[in-house]
Amino acid sequence: MSILALIYILNYIDRNNAAAARLRGFEEDLRLRGQQFNTLLSILYIGYVLMQVPSNIFLNRIGKPSMYLPGCMAIWGFISVLTGTTTTYTSALLTRFLIGFVEAAFFPGALFLLSQWYKRRELGKRTAILSCGIMISNAFGSLLASAILDIMDGVWGYAAWRWLFYVEGTLTMVVAVSAVFILPDFPSTPSRWLTPEEHALAQLRMKEDGAGDEEESDGSKDQTSGLILALSDWKVWWLCIALTSMVVSLSFNAFFPTLGATLGYNPTVTLLLCSPPWAFATFVAFKTSRHSDSDGERFLHVAVPLFLGIVGFLMAMLTMNTVIRYMSLFLMAQSYTGFIVFWAWVSNSIPRPPSKRAVALAFINSFSSLGNVIGSYVWPSTWGPSYANSCAICIVTNALCIIMSLAFRQYLKRLNDELEAKDTGLNRPKGFRYLL
Repeated sequence: MSILALIYILNYIDRNNAAAARLRGFEEDLRLRGQQFNTLLSILYIGYVLMQVPSNIFLNRIGKPSMYLPGCMAIWGFISVLTGTTTTYTSALLTRFLIGFVEAAFFPGALFLLSQWYKRRELGKRTAILSCGIMISNAFGSLLASAILDIMDGVWGYAAWRWLFYVEGTLTMVVAVSAVFILPDFPSTPSRWLTPEEHALAQLRMKEDGAGDEEESDGSKDQTSGLILALSDWKVWWLCIALTSMVVSLSFNAFFPTLGATLGYNPTVTLLLCSPPWAFATFVAFKTSRHSDSDGERFLHVAVPLFLGIVGFLMAMLTMNTVIRYMSLFLMAQSYTGFIVFWAWVSNSIPRPPSKRAVALAFINSFSSLGNVIGSYVWPSTWGPSYANSCAICIVTNALCIIMSLAFRQYLKRLNDELEAKDTGLNRPKGFRYLL
């Protein structure tokens, strides 16, 4: 579990280091103009969108996440290093696209791996540990970027922002090699570190939870069948739209150093100030996810953080006061808690068969990544320094996600009532229920 979180931390550091590089000459050295920086951010998600579903289908087929995920990690780390060598907008655009193309394997693959090992009431905490990597990467990434940009400028004749890509990309490749020996495969795949009895126990746990491989018919084990099952389920599309709306509101993440810069401090201090809001958000996300698991409740644990995020956007819209704007960054950052619990809810709501779940998780994440493409253009520098228009867009998209989540909860409640009536009518023990 910890290795997945570490990989995700590095995943986001490599994805978002352009925002930190922007503070130390990245735009000037590549002679970027107009919306070209925003395009560099958004192009990553084009490759990300294209590869997620094929990647999870392939992962489900080979059943070897211990080899596949670290392999992809080593490749994106190498491409990140290459980003530091770029000298033109076109070359930077190409490396950013390729990073997204390869990074697409990790998050949906990690979610699928977790859903194969943990029961529905255990997923919230595990998804939180994984997804907290986003926030830890922003907290730790800001500190690391601050140190690299401050210390390495001019070393061997290279600009500080180039060293940022060199160091962080190399770190990713080193961890990738270690991950090959640490990551597990699926419960149904033979492993050196589990006995046959432990394998059988792991599979029995998932069978009891209504999410094991044995729930699949022979036909549904086919990858094409899993694709058809996922895309023909309206719940998948509903969750896609709701999550996309939320992701647009979370687009501030890629521009967090820019928002921090509106406080009026130099680049080094700005990056240091970006760390505490994400440390706070990590704590909130972990506590909230544990509470969500223990209560078996999802909707309120999604809606409340998103509502507090709306409060943060309102604060940033209404004033340029330094203290209030810094407080608003804390409220914005903690809204990622809603994203984390939402993903646990998604896994809970599409329990079987595994081939369908693999495609559904990848497709929902892929579709919602379009929100990152849109979000890349929600924070143009011309709207600064207040970014009131940007905050207004985030408020609307957060509100839409809350409304859609409430409607989804009510639908699942109706399904649970029908399952309850069926169990009662057949005089059988309580079976599978959706978490609300």
